Amino acid sequence: MAITSANQLELLQTAEAVAREKMIDPELVVEAMEESLARAAKSRYGAEMDIRVSIDRKTGRATFTRVRTVVPDDELENYQAQLTVEQARQYLDDPKIGDEFREEVPPVEMGRIAAQSAKQVILQKVREAERDRQYEEFKDRVGTIINGVVKREEYGNIIVDVGQGEAILRRNEKIGRESYRPNDRIRCYIKDVRREARGPQIFLSRTDPQFMAELFKMEVPEIYDGIIEIKAVARDPGSRAKIGVISHDSSIDPVGACVGMRGSRVQAVVNELQGEKIDIIPWNEDQATFLVNALQPAEVSKVVIDEDAQRIEVVVPDDQLSLAIGRRGQNVRLASQLTGLDIDIMTEAEESERRQAEFAERTQLFMDTLDLDEFFAQLLVSEGFSSLEEVAYVDRDELLVIDGVDEDTADELQARARDYLEELNKKALDRARELGVEDSLVEFEGLTPQMIEALAEDGIKTLEDFATCADWELAGGWTTVDGERVKDEGLLEKFDVSLEEAQNLVMTARVQLGWVDIADLKTDAPEADADAAIEPAEAGASS
Repeated sequence: MAITSANQLELLQTAEAVAREKMIDPELVVEAMEESLARAAKSRYGAEMDIRVSIDRKTGRATFTRVRTVVPDDELENYQAQLTVEQARQYLDDPKIGDEFREEVPPVEMGRIAAQSAKQVILQKVREAERDRQYEEFKDRVGTIINGVVKREEYGNIIVDVGQGEAILRRNEKIGRESYRPNDRIRCYIKDVRREARGPQIFLSRTDPQFMAELFKMEVPEIYDGIIEIKAVARDPGSRAKIGVISHDSSIDPVGACVGMRGSRVQAVVNELQGEKIDIIPWNEDQATFLVNALQPAEVSKVVIDEDAQRIEVVVPDDQLSLAIGRRGQNVRLASQLTGLDIDIMTEAEESERRQAEFAERTQLFMDTLDLDEFFAQLLVSEGFSSLEEVAYVDRDELLVIDGVDEDTADELQARARDYLEELNKKALDRARELGVEDSLVEFEGLTPQMIEALAEDGIKTLEDFATCADWELAGGWTTVDGERVKDEGLLEKFDVSLEEAQNLVMTARVQLGWVDIADLKTDAPEADADAAIEPAEAGASS
């Protein structure tokens, strides 16, 4: 097949037709044709030649050009596509390195194989352009709802026609036991769009919590307009869900607006989610208040929040326990997801037992360590004393308010407490030195003898060892594994060392060792990760 005047215009007409069908830029199709013709020309003139083809965008005429580049003498490798400066003087005036000499060559006769190869190149380029167009179209639609038509099912996954491409709804993203047939209409949430070798992959979901949030946005104009905001969503897909909402207009009830007249708005969402029951809960900045709302319909007697551990204890009446927990723990699990807190639920009877156990434990502590009778020890616990340190170092006046305690008795109590603590400190320090702790760690301000003993038992025996520790290794923390929070035990956690205190101790050690400049800390502290301030390799020690 020769590129003659008879079929020159057909190139442009074909390019226009393909671009219109695939909804891509005609220029991309023409460029693909130029590349395919160039490949055919190379097969005719030789693969080592640099043959380039240009198609006139108005007439369709294809021009074949051979290009040779000027290179230094010692870099000449390809005689067909390169020239030395001396050789280039035959064709160019004052040639320089990098200049190109171009000469037109006759059009090629395309045989069957060459034509087939050209066709493959064009198809490949068109496919790539089509994939790029699909990716650009859908990448900005992540987080929105899309309507599609079911095409087929593959191993439980649903392939959905979304207009200008296909998307996949994986079986774990379907609600319950949903089943679809070809040509069924389906509404899904675009969870992710990725570039992959086989083209852009559009991943859909019907179980994502944000799918429900987007449905409410479609059904409730106040949410769409921003008057009502969805602050949190938790779902057990196909079964039950909780959604926390807040109104930025005091005259509008957020719960009532989401429910709608006779439940019309929420019912539309429920129908789309296969009958999923939805609890609409008023959001509150106060965690305890919001949690009480989130645990509805159960009644809550008391809430105790541990902000450091991000845990919360909820006390409910004995007859409300099963309602608060819900079937298979569903109610408390959803409330936990909604608030972002780990929730421990106990009855009033269980809390009373625990309080009594703590009271008895502290009473026994004072009886054993301070040589007190049970009645006097109970008096101390009743006044809020829970540790020997509190008795030893509290202001004496706080002891004098206890019935029957005069100045002499208060002084004796504090003396006994201090003597006992000093004995404990001596034993802890002796044990730490037996384990090989160096003076640099013993003399470091901020660590008690018991802390030093605990560090030594874990192999931390020098200030250098201590400085390589991360704050969470000392204070403990929480890690999310497979959606569940897992406790990381800290070396100094039993001494009530907070994450901030651990961070300050470690950074102080690093400053003392000269690993960190105190001036840098003052300027970079808000942004820098304290644990990343020094690497163990730089420290010259490892924990």
